[in-house]
Amino acid sequence: MHLNPYGEYAVLFAASLANDWPDSRGGIVARAREHGMTMAFPQAPGDHTEVRTVVDRWLAVVDATDPARRAELLNEMMKDAAAYPRLTDHDQEGWHLHYRDGGQSLAEVLLAVFSVGTALHLTTRGMTRLRRCEAGVAPGDPCRNVVVDITRNGRQRFCSVRCGNRAAVRRHRAAHS
Repeated sequence: MHLNPYGEYAVLFAASLANDWPDSRGGIVARAREHGMTMAFPQAPGDHTEVRTVVDRWLAVVDATDPARRAELLNEMMKDAAAYPRLTDHDQEGWHLHYRDGGQSLAEVLLAVFSVGTALHLTTRGMTRLRRCEAGVAPGDPCRNVVVDITRNGRQRFCSVRCGNRAAVRRHRAAHS
């Protein structure tokens, strides 16, 4: 049973590409499989570059700090990915909704999945539940990873335990120096 095939996994998938960009189209497709996408993607010559453009547009949403600006950017993405919602059973694993037309390129599919998934994530969990790792805010710390906050309390600030620990060490040293 697919309750929301465009929510959390889509945002986590987008963040995974943003945080660790694959060096080939095959790497993008492999990552899609890791995040539960089982459909076939028709191959096109510019797939790798076009998906990078989609990820960069998505990162503009991540970096927007004003909720109205975030909504504006997401609405623009969803407009560009506009397709009628449709029921599908492409893997005979159960009927579910797709927000995209059939036969689209990898970049077109991911534009639809990332924009709708991010909109669902932000409207159901909160408009502040997507950001850059706070460890990157500190001087000398290069972390710019995306944090998709899926915690219950909505307080996830770091992309990893490692970044959280480094920030705690910095705070401790600052307090005791």
